[in-house]
This record gives sequence, structure tokens and C-alpha cells, in this order.
Amino acid sequence: MLLRNAAFRLLPIVLFALAACSEPSTKTETSTKAVTNPKATVPAPTPRAGLAAPTVQPAATAVPADSAYTQDVAAYLAGLPVRPHSELAALTADSAYQAFTKDQHKSWKKYTSTHTGRMTKWAGRELDSIQRHSSTVFYPFSGPDFLNVVTMFPASQTYVMVGLEPVGSVPARTSLEDPKLFPAIKASLWSVLNFSFFRTNDMAIDLKSVELDGAVPLIMLFAARTNHKIMAVRPVQITAAGQLVPGVADTTRAGGRPNIPGAEIQLRSPSGQVQTVYYLSVDLSDANLGPHPALLMFVRGLGPLTTYVKSATYLMHKAYFSKIRNLVLARSNYLLQDDSGIAMKYFPADTWQFTHYGTYRRPINLFAKHYQPELTAAYAESLHRPRPLPFGTGYNWRQTDSNLLLARRRTPVSN
Repeated sequence: MLLRNAAFRLLPIVLFALAACSEPSTKTETSTKAVTNPKATVPAPTPRAGLAAPTVQPAATAVPADSAYTQDVAAYLAGLPVRPHSELAALTADSAYQAFTKDQHKSWKKYTSTHTGRMTKWAGRELDSIQRHSSTVFYPFSGPDFLNVVTMFPASQTYVMVGLEPVGSVPARTSLEDPKLFPAIKASLWSVLNFSFFRTNDMAIDLKSVELDGAVPLIMLFAARTNHKIMAVRPVQITAAGQLVPGVADTTRAGGRPNIPGAEIQLRSPSGQVQTVYYLSVDLSDANLGPHPALLMFVRGLGPLTTYVKSATYLMHKAYFSKIRNLVLARSNYLLQDDSGIAMKYFPADTWQFTHYGTYRRPINLFAKHYQPELTAAYAESLHRPRPLPFGTGYNWRQTDSNLLLARRRTPVSN
């Protein structure tokens, strides 16, 4: 038993050392598959310059005919019931699916008790006024993590998520019938349900083995598990001019400059609110954003932002991620992050007010060089003591070791 406990304590370190947190390549992702629909072609979104996010409204009055099927796929991936007359209903009778469903119920029940339930109560109390002013939430370095951002900001209209992971597509029927599907999903979710972060590289390998080709299937799964209804999944892309336009299989433009591939996922929340998730696959390093600033132009056009950053491998601490860091600081009225987000030294004190939560300890060994004496001093300040954080988050994933920073701009960005 002692050996087993010791091994479990070492597990996060082993995960990081192997694959979890490798830095993104400075090469832009251009081989991503556009989102496809297995049943029918849905209407393409209207091109928008800059996307005035608070006014974006999915076509709630004209739900595509295959939306029920797409929702069934999401439920199936999540181990939840599909419609009785769905063409996927027969698959749910398989013994392997029944075992998968039982295992997922157990895992999600534990996660809800240790994370989601506590996070929802905490956010409702600590972020109440901020949630009301967070029409658009920007989540750089997100991967497919819709789970945490929607838990923190459940009533936002638009979520813009950015990662290096390929966009992906609604899974084809052949992928759903693959017996390797359930172990692949279980392996991909294991770290996020146990430690609150994704093992990004391992996740990509797991999902490719069953032809789940990117972030979209997991975003769909998380939407189903958070009681959202999926109304449509559409391919989109960001042009070199920073415009959101319908996506196509060929994501290159004349002159060789790549567009940014993405997906638009239209949802209905448990309360009936229409919401839109954009997932964009793009390298956020200065080496890419310098010659190809489309993502920067697009985000600047979103209006005032609330930015969420979690388990971001301390990339915005570094000089060569200055463009995305400066964009977040310039366009955000609120920023919620763990210590792997933007280092304290980059926040002008006369521009921001800070509330600290939880406990700040040194980063795990893999990121030891990103220790921040400024945070240690802030957490030791007697006049503004840190507030409790009743759940674990980030790389120091135990509740007793986790931290969050809420930064509020003193003079809000108005447009």
C-alpha cells in the first residue's frame, strides 16, 4: 500500500516529464481537417469582420435537421443516453458501451463532487458580478477544455477557445463503432478528471487511434456532460484580414498564407440560453503571430473581454509570447488565471486590482524557473489576505496547493 501511494504521488511529475506540457511548435498548424457533418451540410455562417461577439446569435429558430443526431453523438461519446429512436440507439446495447457508461458515471460523479460542484458555488459567489459582464470569454491555450471555462462562466454568450490541437470533426459512424473508442476516450479524460488538466500530446495520440481527429469531439462530450444541447457544428476560418468566414477543406489562401481553421459550435444551455463556442487551431507564439497577425486582429474586434487562463505551461511568462500576452492585457477587463498564465511583473499596478485565492507554492519541478517572488509576497500580505479556494486546479492540482488570481481593470475597456 505504501508503494502504491508513493507511486500515485509521483504520477503527475511522470506525466509532465513524459509528454503533458511540451511547448507548442512555432510552426502554424495548416493540415487541420475542416469540421464535417456526417449527415447533411448545415448552413454556413455569414462572414463577419471582427465578429462583434456579444451580438452573435446562432440560428435558434432554424435548427438544422441533423441537430438531434449531432446531440446523440455527443451523448454517446459522453456515456449518456441517446434518443430511443436514434440510429445510435442500437450501439448503446453493446456490452462494451454499457461498461463504458458505468465507468463514466463513476468518474464524473467523483469529479462533480470534488470539482464542478465546488467550482460552481465558488464562481457564483466570487465571480457573480463579473459573470454578468462577461458576454465574451477568451480562453487562449485552452485545447478542448470547454468543461472548466463554462463552469467558471456559465452564462456567457460567446467562448473563443484557442489551442494547437487540430480542429477535428463530428465523429463518423465508423469511429463510433470502433471497439477502441471507449478506451481512447477514457485515456484522454483520465488526467483532466483526476488532475484538472489535459495531457495534450497523449490525448492527440489516443484520439487519432480511433479517428477522432481533434478538439471538436471532446468539446461536444463536455457540452453533453454539462447539460448543453448541441444545435450545430460548422467549419469556420479566420482570414488573413482577421475576418471570420465559412470554413473549407482547403485552408490556404493565394500567396501561401494560411487561414486559421476553426469550428463554430452552437449550443443551448441548461437554462435555455443560446451560446456559441469557437475553437481555433493556431500557434500563439510571436514567431507566428508576427508575420501572421490574423488572430490578433480577430480578437481585437471581439470587444471587451474576460480572459481565462489555466494550465498554460507558463508560456506567457516568456519573451517570445509577448504578442498574445500584450493583447490579453490590452483587451481584457477581467482576467482569471492560475500562476501559469501571465506573470505578475507584466501587470501595471496602477491599471489592475488583484484578488488572490488559495495558496501559492513554488511551481512543480518541471516549471521551477517560473517561480514568482512577487506572488509569494502578495500571498503573505497581511492587509489583503488570499481568499479560500475550495477546489484544486492547475499543475499544483491538490486543493491545498492550488491558486487563482482575479485581476480587474481599474478603468474598463469600452469597445
